[in-house]
Amino acid sequence: MAENNLLNIINPNFFEGVEKLLEIWFAPKANADLRKIPRTHWDALLKSVRCEIISFTRNEQIDAYVLSESSMFVSNRRWILKTCGTTTPLQCLEPLLQMAFEIGGYAEIEDLFYSRKNYKKPELQVSPHRGFEEEVAFLDQFFEDGRAYCLGSVNRDCWYLYTLNRKGTDEALTNDLSINNNNNNNNMIIKSLQVPDPDQTIEVLMTDLDPKVMAIFSKEDSNDAKEATQKSGINKIIPGMVIDDYLFEPCGYSMNGVSKNGCYMTIHITPEPEFSYVSFESNVAAASYSDLITRVIDTFKPGKFIVTVFANKTSPAFGASRELEHIANIGQFKRRDIQYCRFETYDLTYAHYIKYPS
Repeated sequence: MAENNLLNIINPNFFEGVEKLLEIWFAPKANADLRKIPRTHWDALLKSVRCEIISFTRNEQIDAYVLSESSMFVSNRRWILKTCGTTTPLQCLEPLLQMAFEIGGYAEIEDLFYSRKNYKKPELQVSPHRGFEEEVAFLDQFFEDGRAYCLGSVNRDCWYLYTLNRKGTDEALTNDLSINNNNNNNNMIIKSLQVPDPDQTIEVLMTDLDPKVMAIFSKEDSNDAKEATQKSGINKIIPGMVIDDYLFEPCGYSMNGVSKNGCYMTIHITPEPEFSYVSFESNVAAASYSDLITRVIDTFKPGKFIVTVFANKTSPAFGASRELEHIANIGQFKRRDIQYCRFETYDLTYAHYIKYPS
């Protein structure tokens, strides 16, 4: 609390919209399910992250939580936590693994991804998130096979990624993680499996947004979240999603959307003109993402944006991860940077676009 008060004195109006995104896949196991973990345990876990649950929706495939700082998604064996501000999501890693072992019934981690854009004001973050090197050092305490990457320009806009290094589909990599369980040590095996389920994620991270669009996401312009969702056109980005949205006081907006097949979308908006930021994320599968990207940027009208496309080899979107190589221009936007990474089972493309003339 003292740290938060100090941050408010230093910068009373600033809010860091950039999120820290942690995604963990647990290896399939009979009768195991992360959704067995009760709400009280999630509440306690998120307290260590410095956020809380605001709203909740679910279907047969996924549980979606709107948080005071972004979102959490829980499905059978995948867990996603996306938090903004000065939250500390890595602090919940050990208790999460313990809950997954003791309550969820899992014994293995299949894969892990931790990623984020560079902060606007990194000096306001708290440990272990004061810099990417510190975050990597923290994660390395748990994972001997972790690898860290930076895509983009390190002195401008960039995107950081930490993931596990797969040494090949024929040779599983195994590490031991000791977890304390009522003072008894239990080992959770961390390893990569040979044939992963289809998986894909697209993110569009936007800055320098149109003030007229951002004004929609304030209590002065919209009476409630539903009005802001419809007025902005968010409900049209991916039709058919069941939307759970929230409009903050006096401004700011978060939403989760879920579909019957387990796909999700999530949007978070920091509308203040001095540090405006919007993030869009979804795991909807598509052979091409160009139309979706266009709908997103037409909705929010950024000055610049980063796109990341992650797809594994079993995903229908696997070829789409290279699509951005052939898209030098999107409307008024010109691509300034593009990088491509091939992991053992995933392809990743990073691209940075700026509105022209800028």
